[in-house]
Amino acid sequence: MFKGFSRLSKDEKRQILIREGLISENELTELIKAEHSQVEFRKRLEGFSENVLSSYHLPFSVAPNFLINGSLFMVPMVTEESSVVAAAAAAAGFWAQHGGFHCVVKNTVKVGQVFFEWEGEPDQLHKVLSELTAVLNEAAKPITENMEKRGGGITGYSLVHHVAVSEACFELHVEFETADSMGANFINSCLEIMATEIPEFIGQHFPDQPEAEIIMAILSNHTPECTVECYVEAPFEALGKFDTNGDGKHFAVRFKKAVDIALNDTSRAVTHNKGIYNGISAVLLATGNDFRAVEAAGHAFAVKNGKYVSLSGVTLTDNSFRLSLEVPLAVGTVGGLTRLHPLAASALKMLKEPDAKTLMMVIAAAGLASNFSAVKALTTSGIQHGHMKMHLVNILNQMGATSEQVEEAQRFFKDKTVSVSAVRSFLTKNN
Repeated sequence: MFKGFSRLSKDEKRQILIREGLISENELTELIKAEHSQVEFRKRLEGFSENVLSSYHLPFSVAPNFLINGSLFMVPMVTEESSVVAAAAAAAGFWAQHGGFHCVVKNTVKVGQVFFEWEGEPDQLHKVLSELTAVLNEAAKPITENMEKRGGGITGYSLVHHVAVSEACFELHVEFETADSMGANFINSCLEIMATEIPEFIGQHFPDQPEAEIIMAILSNHTPECTVECYVEAPFEALGKFDTNGDGKHFAVRFKKAVDIALNDTSRAVTHNKGIYNGISAVLLATGNDFRAVEAAGHAFAVKNGKYVSLSGVTLTDNSFRLSLEVPLAVGTVGGLTRLHPLAASALKMLKEPDAKTLMMVIAAAGLASNFSAVKALTTSGIQHGHMKMHLVNILNQMGATSEQVEEAQRFFKDKTVSVSAVRSFLTKNN
């Protein structure tokens, strides 16, 4: 046990790790090297977390040519997977020539929950719900006033009786609009005020009943109403370039079968949706949004009908192909890290300072682009062909290749299959 570890300086924490044999002096050197050279920037990063030892760097990339509802975007992406940006950019370039991505935000409702126990009759609470909500709105007014000026605020209430938990378990379900903010702090602050008001209100209205006891008050990352739809569409002939025989309809039919498998087989659906989130999460990270919350919401959305399925679908007509995606995306362009992290701020500037709805559409398009590229690869050359080409430099670096060997290997493997054993054999012969 390390008591008071968080109160130690960064150097003291590092020395404990060395003393315990958890890192070596060489690894300590790497930690120090990874720190940002500018003290002010480094301190800002360290303020984001606890027990900071160093900074962990990921590539900040951009995927060009995203035509979304007629506007062209350069989309910032942060990811360690080498093929994600290339795949998204390739898909974006293709679809920009065929009408681009068509997106619409269906809703932006976000949710909070106050759970409490009360031994009274549910009908009694329902009868006074409108009176309760008026009290709660008034109590939360100091917090909601500024949000209301920006077009947000509390938009609705409902009462849920969770009999599966216990006969005494209730939930006040609260809906919010948070404008361009992610809204987590705003929602939680409102809910905690409500949690102090509910027991007092129930006690005043039902003095002969047992007191209500708050269990917890917290936002929900399950946002099935806060969704965006995105689709791409093209005639079969436009897809001919992806088929070995130039048959666009053959490609489209095979593509649809692959997506239909993900709509019916859970094992495939999980990997299929992971491919969608390759694009979505990369943009979320770049813009300082909560990728964990969005992914959790997406996977819950994928199982909304009782079985985990693909988030995307394909429709074929007599002569055209349409790939569509609907996902929940509770994101923001103000608050959190969106402005506090300089690179997140730069990412939003790169996107022309979008509002939250525009960012939702950009993120959905990145997800659909990643999905298209992944399924295209699976149904044509195979996923490893392009992935391993992109991964070649990583393999070479892991094997300690010189810059000259890297250049020679890239020329050598231009028309050959890349694998770890093949790269090792190449280095052995060219040592």
